[in-house]
Amino acid sequence: MAIEILASNCTGCGKCVDACQYGAIKVINGLAIVDDRCTFCGSCVEVCDYDGIIIDRNPVTDINVDEYRGVWIFAEQRFGKISSVSYELLNAGRTLADGLDVPLTAILFGEVEDDPMELVWRGADQVLHVNEKRLTEFHDDSWAQTLSQLITEDKPEIVLTGATAVGRSFLPKVAATLRTGLTADCTALSVDTETRGLLQTRPAFGGNIMATIITPKHRPQMATVRHKVIKEAEPDVSRVGEVIERTARKNSLIKRTKLVEFIHDIGSTVNLAEADIIVSGGRGVGGSEGFAMIRELAEAIGGAVGASRAAVDSEWIPYSHQVGQTGKTVSPKVYIACGISGAIQHLAGMSSSDTIIAINRDRSAPIFDMADFGLVGDLFEIVPMLTRELGSNGR
Repeated sequence: MAIEILASNCTGCGKCVDACQYGAIKVINGLAIVDDRCTFCGSCVEVCDYDGIIIDRNPVTDINVDEYRGVWIFAEQRFGKISSVSYELLNAGRTLADGLDVPLTAILFGEVEDDPMELVWRGADQVLHVNEKRLTEFHDDSWAQTLSQLITEDKPEIVLTGATAVGRSFLPKVAATLRTGLTADCTALSVDTETRGLLQTRPAFGGNIMATIITPKHRPQMATVRHKVIKEAEPDVSRVGEVIERTARKNSLIKRTKLVEFIHDIGSTVNLAEADIIVSGGRGVGGSEGFAMIRELAEAIGGAVGASRAAVDSEWIPYSHQVGQTGKTVSPKVYIACGISGAIQHLAGMSSSDTIIAINRDRSAPIFDMADFGLVGDLFEIVPMLTRELGSNGR
């Protein structure tokens, strides 16, 4: 969007100044001036008696979208190890690239211990590796500047990163630099092969609906993708591709911060995002004491304890256990939902589990539509029975 003050019409009356709730307008030398606090709400336009303010909500872009081709995924690495979210993005990116009949490129920064060819074996046609020591540690300034440089030079039509702490930190800076759109926390991606548009699906309105967002007039089309909603691409060492070394401009390596120390998590709790088995409790557990049997079942089968938002909001269990749109996205081999009805917010966080087992006394609960196996009955009877059986006979 853009706002313009027409000098030929503006009288400097100040009505727009009084109407602006954000303090974004001042009158200087008899002419209204708008600063970057403007939200384009239109209040100033409504009070102007002289038609001196114009807001263009669909400014013309001079970008030729036909000049942009190719799908890029950003291969996130931390301390030299390529993150698993990179392999998930390769799976999604491969599907998009094949649909558009273009190559899939993985972008890798810094010095890495892993072989960059692993990205080719998992689906990339080429890897652009900026093998610069100063990019090994994550700094959002230098990573954003370097990725913006590469995009400006090569013009990909789609760029994806993981919706991790890293991706959420630096990709908005890239989008702002390139003056393009960015859709955060996508749970599904596809392409319209006729328009070459990226269809970016994410939860909206508190997770009550799934919205599909497009970027028809700007390039590249950019999105962050939730960790664990897409399966990792399997390696195929017979795949052929190339690793291309690229360099970063010196001014792209400027950093305003420095890493002082990195402390590994030494807690004893199981990482939900990496757990193979998760036993989750919901409102049907009845209270914090009810989670004791959830923990016992989880311990019997070597799993982690999860929870629905309702259980967390009721303070029955800490937020760190929450699974769902506003909690952790998980993709275990087995997910056991105990007393969870199956609100869309919760399903968005665990729907990619390999096997879903639901225990609920309400046979019409939405969770059964998602479950591979459903047990209709009292969880206070079923869960202890499972614990005894699995605890005594092994898994």
